Amino acid sequence: MSKEVAFITGAAQGIGESIARRLVADGFAVAIADLNTKLAQQVATSISDEGGQAIAIHLDVSDREGFEAAVHQAADELGGLNVLVNNAGIAPTTPIDSITPELFDKVYHINVASCIWGMQAAVAVFKSLGHGGKIINAASQAGVVGNANLMLYSSTKFAIRGLTQVAAKDLAKDGITANAFAPGIVKTPMMMDIAHQVAVNAGKDDEWGMSTFSKDITLGRLSEASEVAAGVSFLAGHDSDYMTGQTLIIDGGMQFQ
Repeated sequence: MSKEVAFITGAAQGIGESIARRLVADGFAVAIADLNTKLAQQVATSISDEGGQAIAIHLDVSDREGFEAAVHQAADELGGLNVLVNNAGIAPTTPIDSITPELFDKVYHINVASCIWGMQAAVAVFKSLGHGGKIINAASQAGVVGNANLMLYSSTKFAIRGLTQVAAKDLAKDGITANAFAPGIVKTPMMMDIAHQVAVNAGKDDEWGMSTFSKDITLGRLSEASEVAAGVSFLAGHDSDYMTGQTLIIDGGMQFQ
């Protein structure tokens, strides 16, 4: 039996890379899709050198036609498609008065439209292969509770939860589940940059910036990317087959549901 295949966006670093490496450990072949082709290739090569199966694919997630081509390329080269992880996103600090039409369009195309383009592409491939599949979208704790200074990012992540629920209802008849995962404050380059920008805006240092996000974590520490990947591993595997339309919150207890 051939390996199940996962297509992961933004997989060249941070949470996406951790997800890719965890899914390889779970037995998946993976497509490392990223705008940074060089980093994506380094991750794919590293996985291959360790005995896993991975390919690197250049992808601008905001480009609908490019997304469709990338998913088809992955299915052709890896011999199928079973899981789509829409992980890529950006998180600029956006005080309300700083938001421009150009910035709005950029953030919403990268964070929200990309999930729709990815789902369209994956669903078409799932159907062409004659089986169901799993769609996993990256939300955030900032998509469960609004976060100060993150008007655009936070609202896009609320949108991800909504489109995941709609996809779950629309695609259930095709054997396709759709779930989201909501990380908390994870030690990634993107999170460190957010904390820095918040600190700069307030005239404080980076430690203060990070503390504004981490002070309410029940477990008292920041998340490792591997801990988020463990949750995605559950969503990608068959233990979650009877779960759809849900957002799995992996935030160390920043908020309870």
